[in-house]
Amino acid sequence: ERGERWQKTMAVRRRQRLGPGGGRALLAAVLLCLCCRAAAERVRYSIPEELGRGSLVGPLARDLGLSADELPARKLRLSEERQYFTVNEENGNLYVNERLDREEMCGESATCSVSFEVLVQNPLNVFHVEVAIEDVNDNTPRFLQDKFQLEINELTSPGARFAVGVAEDADVGSNSLQGYELEANGYFTVEVKESQDSSKFVELVLRRALDRESEPSLLLVLTALDGGDPPRSGTAQLWINVTDANDNPPVFAHDRHRVSLREDAPPGLIVLNVSASDADAGANSRITYGFGKMPPKVLQKFVVDAETGMITLQQALDFEDTRGYVLLVEARDGGGLVAHCKVDIEVLDVNDNAPEVTLTSVTSPVPEDAPAGTVVALLKVRDRDSGENGQVSCELSGEAPLSIVASSGGSYKVVTASALDREQASEHRVTVVARDRGRPALWSSTELVLEVADVNDNAPVFEEAAYSAYVAENNAAGALVLRVQARDADAGANGRVSYWLAGGSAGAAGAAPLVSVEARSGALYAQRSLDYEQCREFAVEVRAQDGGSPARSSTATVRVFVLDRNDNAPRVLWPAAGPGEAPGAASAPAPFEVVPRSAEAGYLVAKVVAVDADAGRNAWLSYELVQATEPALFRVGLHSGEVRTARAVSERDAAKQRLVAVVKDHGQPALSATATLHVVLAESLQEALPELSERAAGADAPAAELQFYLVLALALLSALFLLSVALAVLARLRRA
Repeated sequence: ERGERWQKTMAVRRRQRLGPGGGRALLAAVLLCLCCRAAAERVRYSIPEELGRGSLVGPLARDLGLSADELPARKLRLSEERQYFTVNEENGNLYVNERLDREEMCGESATCSVSFEVLVQNPLNVFHVEVAIEDVNDNTPRFLQDKFQLEINELTSPGARFAVGVAEDADVGSNSLQGYELEANGYFTVEVKESQDSSKFVELVLRRALDRESEPSLLLVLTALDGGDPPRSGTAQLWINVTDANDNPPVFAHDRHRVSLREDAPPGLIVLNVSASDADAGANSRITYGFGKMPPKVLQKFVVDAETGMITLQQALDFEDTRGYVLLVEARDGGGLVAHCKVDIEVLDVNDNAPEVTLTSVTSPVPEDAPAGTVVALLKVRDRDSGENGQVSCELSGEAPLSIVASSGGSYKVVTASALDREQASEHRVTVVARDRGRPALWSSTELVLEVADVNDNAPVFEEAAYSAYVAENNAAGALVLRVQARDADAGANGRVSYWLAGGSAGAAGAAPLVSVEARSGALYAQRSLDYEQCREFAVEVRAQDGGSPARSSTATVRVFVLDRNDNAPRVLWPAAGPGEAPGAASAPAPFEVVPRSAEAGYLVAKVVAVDADAGRNAWLSYELVQATEPALFRVGLHSGEVRTARAVSERDAAKQRLVAVVKDHGQPALSATATLHVVLAESLQEALPELSERAAGADAPAAELQFYLVLALALLSALFLLSVALAVLARLRRA
């Protein structure tokens, strides 16, 4: 209700000041203000002090150009250090969050406002809001004490002035202290004067000579009035004691002194030495110095020597707290007469406050593909000093692709200066340094840590573009062939690599592949046993793909070479196996060769032909004659397999000869095969035919005869052994 009454009163006053045609001028002024505000991105409101919590300040969202539908996504919030205000998340209106006391917030300042930033997201932006706090006449003028006691000599001449004291009113403007009134009397009046700091003080003026004998004392009421509507007032009692004749008051050499002190002046510093003189003699001329009625905070800062009038600084000064003091110095003689002089002390600012850096908002992590100029942090800088001491510049210290851009109202934006690359730096640490222009300059800093979020901008890279693997044939199914590895510089799922076969000659169309790859490890395994004789080498393409979206991939060629093992025995092509020499060949006629009896040594009888499916040393063949009817008659070439006569054929040689040759390879271990060759010694084929016909009938006779002789020899050896044993036993018995 107080706020509404205040707004109505201010509206009536504005209409009265505008007069006829003022409505149009007011509208034009309002439109001009709105245009200027939009250009400066600053929203201004004005409210009276002492509004209750929840009072409406203004439609903030609407003034910022935000609709109610945008509010949830834009995340409208305030960044003020002390939450004087709050914003409604549903309608975007700005409300009072706590009771606002202009005097508590701004003290004696003529204007009072609260400035803060409003942050919105998506995209990130900052707006400056200023709320002016208008004064309300809620403070009564108040004297420093309720009673003032004055001693005035009866000989004091009319026109003499006496300092009474100063009333204080915390309000400002028209609501502040405006004047003083004195109770009606026949001796004194009051005059209001204004000091350099615009404060009003009162002086008691003697209009008619006093007569102690007729009226030894006076009790008057002094009233202080402000300019509020309705006005407020405060009173104090003046107790005036009329003393006997001391007709010469002290006189100061100067009524006013002006002194400038740096705020870093040390306690104990001599500020000024005031001096007063008195024309009287004796006790009436003895002067003592002291301070008049002043606020307690002034009395705490300064002290005056009662004998010498030397004013000394008692406590340290602070320009940011108080920029000036007015000292009321009294000189009192022995008769009680008092003189006054004023000392105006100006406090000079010293650069004693370092800038304060506050990080308002930080966007971290930032994707590495963020374009240059992306806002990653908002910060605010404040320096409590004034002039050049309060002018602040900001810079970034540290190696990082970031830059700082000044905004309005002491705000700064930290933006990306160039493209980010997480693979080179996953985070950036910079120091924000704020430095003022004082001498010497003061500075402060705060660390800004910016993490870089990964983007799938790197494809997996194989350690080698092409791989070679060597696998011995007859391997077990599932044997490890090779392990490939690809690395992805990205992180997380973007850097997680999986493998599969992309193609190659590992298997014919429709046939099972020869190898498989494990998706996680990149290990290639044989799907089945490999056979060198069927496949000596093959190639596959392995694809490595990361887990990003969209995924990135690369390929590498793996060439697998199958190594030969000695797993194939030599195979005799000629002579072919005869009856009983090979399974399933019992009915095939046995091959034979006819050699004339007139053949000389070196005669080519036949050639054993054999092949080996293996390769290399495993396929190198050698030939050896292991069995023959006449071993000395024939020989076989070690590497050629040619069977030749070792000597000339004689009449004693049997007509039928059986030769057995062994064919061996050079593998480890060596494998072999045998070839049986039948030779008939005859001059012609007609002569050899009878021998061939008898061979079939008596093929088993030599074997049976040989068996008989072997059994007979074994029996004879057994008998001889038994006879020896018997003779040995008999000999031992005879000795016994």
